[in-house]
Amino acid sequence: MTMASSKKKLEGLVAATITPMTENGEINFSVIGQYVDYLVEEQGVKSIFVNGTTGEGLSLSISERRQVAEEWVTKGRNKLDQVVIHVGALSLKESQELAKHAAEIGADGIAVIAPFFLKPWNKDVLINFLKEVAAAAPALPFYYYHIPALTGIKIRAEELLDGIQDKIPTFQGLKFSDTDLLDFGQCVDQNQQRQFAFLFGVDEFCIQRFINFVVKLVYYSKRMQSRTSQRERHIRQGLRGSQT
Repeated sequence: MTMASSKKKLEGLVAATITPMTENGEINFSVIGQYVDYLVEEQGVKSIFVNGTTGEGLSLSISERRQVAEEWVTKGRNKLDQVVIHVGALSLKESQELAKHAAEIGADGIAVIAPFFLKPWNKDVLINFLKEVAAAAPALPFYYYHIPALTGIKIRAEELLDGIQDKIPTFQGLKFSDTDLLDFGQCVDQNQQRQFAFLFGVDEFCIQRFINFVVKLVYYSKRMQSRTSQRERHIRQGLRGSQT
């Protein structure tokens, strides 16, 4: 098996792209070039995740998914650093077909969600599914898309990663779209020696945590200021009392 081509590690901000639509529900391919320019020039984002949850990939036909992937790769050439295509599907054959297509068009990596209709009942069954998809594009880095709220798969990511590269040599990382920060932290901590990419996909969770932090910071800062003011008043009163 050919190992995944050596590319720069996937890191930093990775945009989960939407799939632009016309008013008639057709894919609006004409704006994807503008979308690339906006991400690169206005947002400073040079890596993207295509046909994922935000891009409604599982709601598109296989033909549409192929066309969307092609357009992003074409328009992103010499502008984007990495284009990762989500190729997960309920059908193993469809996932393999999309993986092969991603390799043919020059994508930089593929990602796969767990099949969620006939669910894998343990880690080994899930890894076997992922292994079959990864083998269809042996030259591409492979990422697991962990999103249990959508799939209903409760296999912890930390458990899945244990020994996964022995089964899937092209495995390069994880898109972690869950709020279990203990699981995420264990993934990072227990794989420090490996050059895996760990992408955290629940943006709104990060934002809410940050807002909570800022609110608490402001609250405690005001309390400290209040205490400091009270202490200063007591000192001044004590000084005046000693002078009389």
